[in-house]
Amino acid sequence: MKQLLSDFNSEEIREALDIPPYKAKQIFRWLAKGCDFAEMSDQSKAFRETLQENYFAQGVKIIKRLVSEDGTEKYLFALNDGAVVEGVLMKYKYGNTLCVSTQAGCRMGCAFCASTLNGLERNLSAGEIYGEVVAVNRLKEGGLGEGRAVTNVVLMGSGEPLDNYDNVIGFLRLINSPDGLNVSYRNISLSTCGLVPQIIRLADEGIAVNLTVSLHSPFQHKRIKLMPVSKKYPLLSVVEAAKYYFEKTGRRVYFEYTLISGENDSDEDAERLAELLKGFPAHINLIRLNPVRERRLKGTGDSAAAAFAARLQNLGLSVTLRRRMGADIDGACGQLRKRYLEENGFENG
Repeated sequence: MKQLLSDFNSEEIREALDIPPYKAKQIFRWLAKGCDFAEMSDQSKAFRETLQENYFAQGVKIIKRLVSEDGTEKYLFALNDGAVVEGVLMKYKYGNTLCVSTQAGCRMGCAFCASTLNGLERNLSAGEIYGEVVAVNRLKEGGLGEGRAVTNVVLMGSGEPLDNYDNVIGFLRLINSPDGLNVSYRNISLSTCGLVPQIIRLADEGIAVNLTVSLHSPFQHKRIKLMPVSKKYPLLSVVEAAKYYFEKTGRRVYFEYTLISGENDSDEDAERLAELLKGFPAHINLIRLNPVRERRLKGTGDSAAAAFAARLQNLGLSVTLRRRMGADIDGACGQLRKRYLEENGFENG
């Protein structure tokens, strides 16, 4: 069975192919540009044919692209075995941020998310996660560019990154490699629903990416309803793990808080949230809920969302009320993949 060569860093390529370091770096750079073996013009034809017989060069291709009125782009990626995942490219003044998936589907069961509706199909390999970035770079640069279209990456698409820990760490090392895309860890954010042991492990890993914790309620009993994982990892233990991450890495921790009408947007919620995070130099990102057809939850209205943000600020918290992006193109996590599976007769992802 063919292996995906994009799973390997340049040293692993050198070892696997028994070639000189300079040659391994050449191949690694070609892979970072989204090239197939036939495009590697500085390699001999015989060597390229040998690679083609034994490996896949790339593991991801874009099969659908939607463009929002606000410029946000959503992609459906096909993997070599037919599995599909999705990504979102968001354009900001400071650059282009790509939201990537780490799993096909998800098993976390969050009440507001489309990714989990069909359960978990499988984990993505390091090279497949990397391939999402590579594919978008190649598309945006119109071919063999320098891989600079995507400047920032957030691991916030389908799947729980820390539920696919080893492959995610492999991806982070691949994308940070100076031989390839060389994306700084400071330009990478990892979002987790709160897998406490893995947060601790990540803090000790020596990879200081930005950590974002999905909070969504400051009350344990409410959070369990929204996020079943809170049964295993209670709210207070998640906050303590986030504090440990900050202490170990020096990186500010962000908390995602999706505003859901009647569920987590009251004055009581705001006051408890301020109490929970008192003295912790964290930042709250308030997110407007993108509706999911299969879910009955409704997002907080614009005026109420602004009032909730102001209330948190008055209570001393650092807060951003995020603008909704890609709402007209199935912007919520997992929706595009869900529709594709339905249209193609797959009732279970």
